[in-house]
Amino acid sequence: MATFVEKIFKAPAGSIVFRSPDIVLSHDNTASIEKTFSKMGGTKIFHPDRLMVVLDHNAPPTTSSVATNYQRIREFVKEQGVKKFYDAGDGICHQLMSNHARPGMVIVGSDSHTCTAGAFNAMAAGIDRTETAGIWKTGETWFRVPGSIRITLTGKLNKGVYAKDLSLWIIGILGSAGANYLSIEYHGPGVQTLSISDRMTLANLASEMGAKNAVFPSDEVLSGFIGEEITGVWADEDAEYEREIEIELSEVYPLVAAPHHVDNVIALAEIAGEEVQQGLIGTCTNGRIEDMRVAAGILEGNKVHKGFQLLVIPASRAIYLQAIKEGLVTTFLEAGANVLSASCGPCLGTGQGIPADGTKVISTANRNFPGRMGNKNAEIYLASPATVAYAALHGKITDPRPVNGAEKFPFSRPQTANVTIPASENRKMQNVWNYTDADNLNTDQMFAGHLTYEILSSDPEGIRDHLFEDFDPSFSKNVEEGDIILAGENFGCGSSREHPAVGLAHAGVKAVIVKSVNRIFFRAAVNQGLLLIVLPEAVGAYTLGDNVEVILEKGMVKVGEKEFHFEPLPKKLLDILNSGGLVKHLT
Repeated sequence: MATFVEKIFKAPAGSIVFRSPDIVLSHDNTASIEKTFSKMGGTKIFHPDRLMVVLDHNAPPTTSSVATNYQRIREFVKEQGVKKFYDAGDGICHQLMSNHARPGMVIVGSDSHTCTAGAFNAMAAGIDRTETAGIWKTGETWFRVPGSIRITLTGKLNKGVYAKDLSLWIIGILGSAGANYLSIEYHGPGVQTLSISDRMTLANLASEMGAKNAVFPSDEVLSGFIGEEITGVWADEDAEYEREIEIELSEVYPLVAAPHHVDNVIALAEIAGEEVQQGLIGTCTNGRIEDMRVAAGILEGNKVHKGFQLLVIPASRAIYLQAIKEGLVTTFLEAGANVLSASCGPCLGTGQGIPADGTKVISTANRNFPGRMGNKNAEIYLASPATVAYAALHGKITDPRPVNGAEKFPFSRPQTANVTIPASENRKMQNVWNYTDADNLNTDQMFAGHLTYEILSSDPEGIRDHLFEDFDPSFSKNVEEGDIILAGENFGCGSSREHPAVGLAHAGVKAVIVKSVNRIFFRAAVNQGLLLIVLPEAVGAYTLGDNVEVILEKGMVKVGEKEFHFEPLPKKLLDILNSGGLVKHLT
């Protein structure tokens, strides 16, 4: 009666286990991780053969400081004997992981979309930089065995409907936090109709549902991709799940995630005709050769709409070369698109292709938070490669199917939304920051993505000056030691960057109390010695001016005269917290 993750970890859901991962992934953040590793007293990587290092987020380097970091990373992997190293231009780490991920593996990576490797029947999850450094030193890390969701697929997707649409369909059902700290398993005969490319798209977007991981079975489709028969790990038929969902694939139709959140899912038919000025086809979500073929088939013999900027980014050098051999790159260029180097590109706002103020962008990427592509004054829609290609031709959102539909998305849209606080408004009273009405406060708003490689996580004072800059500009000017933050649902969603947790801990924030939290941010908080308490009742009870007190040894929060209790952390995690974070704990 065990689920996939319970078999992988040999423990029931809810258990805390320690494991030595088979692959430990890092990318441009390797330079920052090395600094943390050194602070821990590390000199020699525990398992250098298990490290995978990829230079992809700013490839080729966009600043001299990034170029210098790249050079140091090249020297570091050579010194440490790391064989799984991919240099700038080789591709995006999650695509290149397909060369190494195999059934039954435990894979972790300092990037939230490490879960992409679940397409290969692996247990793959994102962690933060500090935790990665800890694995470099000790060879192991902790896992809380998650509960699981079973999604059963039947039938087959119709023409003009793609895995990206299916992913958005599921996100529309669950919401961006509906699978928080859960494992998603894909079952049913419909799975056999999905290619490895499709499965990678679905597994990639698990992080946008809050999930720890997503996984597909080891079947003939996977064996065909790998080129040999491999026995994997799979759940028992009588395994118990926290939720079960059934989806008939033929009922799915083209969808769009509208600004400014991935679970703002709308039937394409509801928004068809909306003018857009820029498009992006690529990223770790949809930069595979199959995606290139779909887009090129639509663009062939046509021209991109006048004034529309179309960016195409193959996910790896191998895919780029294949696209050249098949004539796809020629098709893109003749249509008027710009084909960029195999990299993350403008997805997080650090490379070429940052949109202008007031621009509406339609992208195959995985996030559309304000500022995600480097400009908080742009709006981002998420869709399939086919939808983006048609938008490029017409300058507006267009149905990719032979016959246009007239659907309306059947599931209730989430009522949660990003809250933008005016610069003139200070939400602090006494020592309490009142963000109780702020759901989905994401890491891009807490620390802008374009600063990630200018200010490393090893520079806490530099981070402090930019904390919450795109959310509440008054925060960094007024935060003080002993402050308490109260916030809403899905706190810390988005990227796995640990900068916000580093900055808040450095500023001396006593506690962050939330209604719910993104799982990677929770891990980052523990690793930085930042107390984060999930206690929705306490957050809901707060009124302006209430005194808030945290009594850790009693597992209690007092809001005014009311008392609320919370479950204490397991001893090993509490030891890390009491030490002031993982660095001090391992030093």
